[in-house]
Amino acid sequence: MDDLYRDEILEHYRNPHNFGTLSEPDAVQELANPLCGDRITLMLGINDQGTIEQVAFTGRGCAISQASASMLTDQIRGMKLDEIARLDRDAVLENLGIEISPARLKCALLSLQTLRGALGERVAWQGATDE
Repeated sequence: MDDLYRDEILEHYRNPHNFGTLSEPDAVQELANPLCGDRITLMLGINDQGTIEQVAFTGRGCAISQASASMLTDQIRGMKLDEIARLDRDAVLENLGIEISPARLKCALLSLQTLRGALGERVAWQGATDE
């Protein structure tokens, strides 16, 4: 079963969903993991009802960080901010579907940390990102 998830991770890495930029984002955040050089810039278009209408990201790094960002952007499109507040590390790791070593955990969670930074105080977050 891990092979199926590994193939999906590689597919998201090679052909990331929502990769690009938004011309007029409502929220933007760029974060990097200084230990490995992974970098993600996340852009969000949020409507007046607090729903993510548009999402895009750019970045570079390992397959885990880039696939995680691709999968997370798929997941949050169409979500309301109060739903996003419940996203935690387990949701991101579940998207990836494989066991992540402690050394790669920061890579996997960089997308969630970037999302949390982009939304800042607009969202009352309910869980830690890197426990």
